[in-house]
Amino acid sequence: MSEIAVEGKKINISNQDKLLYKDIGIRKIDYIVAMIELAPYILPHTTDKALTAIRYPNGVDQPFFYQKRPPKNTPEWVDIITQGEDTFINLNSLPTLVWLANLAVIEFHTPFCKYNETVLSALVFDLDPSKGQSFEQAAECALRVYETLKKLDIKCVAKTSGASGLQIYIPIRKYTFEQGCKINSFFANYFTEKFPKLMTMQRQIKKRGGKLYFDYLQMNKGKNIISVYSPRAVSCGAVSVPISWSELKAGISPCDYNLKNVARRLEKKGDMFKKMPGKGENSKVLDEIIGKK
Repeated sequence: MSEIAVEGKKINISNQDKLLYKDIGIRKIDYIVAMIELAPYILPHTTDKALTAIRYPNGVDQPFFYQKRPPKNTPEWVDIITQGEDTFINLNSLPTLVWLANLAVIEFHTPFCKYNETVLSALVFDLDPSKGQSFEQAAECALRVYETLKKLDIKCVAKTSGASGLQIYIPIRKYTFEQGCKINSFFANYFTEKFPKLMTMQRQIKKRGGKLYFDYLQMNKGKNIISVYSPRAVSCGAVSVPISWSELKAGISPCDYNLKNVARRLEKKGDMFKKMPGKGENSKVLDEIIGKK
């Protein structure tokens, strides 16, 4: 075990040569270095959100477990979020991120708003492929949604889940969870009726008929989603990243954006989520649409 200092905080690094991503040769120490590079992009989107961490102590191809509560060995300098009787880790600093990476936290899942907020900053359409569907099929559905939203003058940003799905974020202002869920339900009905051969709202997998699941229920209180720029526990080391619609049209794979190359992409493109346009404009358009519903 070796000790490192990160912003004045001492962190013990254990089993630094353990392979976390066997197929691409990423050891724990390599993973920690990659997370340090990603920190400026991850932290703005995890700060003040109750973290659900997924730990893979022996690598992504081995058993995992969820960590919602701070473990017993949590350093005193780690910020804690208290919600009622529950406590969660606040991933708001580089030392906390490095400490979590040393615990082999591979996936970082967060709620849809900060713990001290009651309004949403974005609507999220979670497009979840059914068993046997390819990412290309999810991309086709996402592009259909995008073209429709574009005609409605609603601006949106796409994000890979890092696995097989896609998420569409619509920047908004002022909507509560209850209002946001109603809008998501409205659009889920709209798109599944418009493209009945491609999408479904059916939650039961066996009844989906091989269609993409428009998960309108995911964006709700108490639920979470893979955070932007979080790695995923897949063999290629994919990272959940925002992508342009032109990239999606040209054809991509989630593995195109991974722990070995995503830092270079972010150096060139910056944080596309910081540049999300249209909060006020989207809210005005949505007010009109829902008002006519």
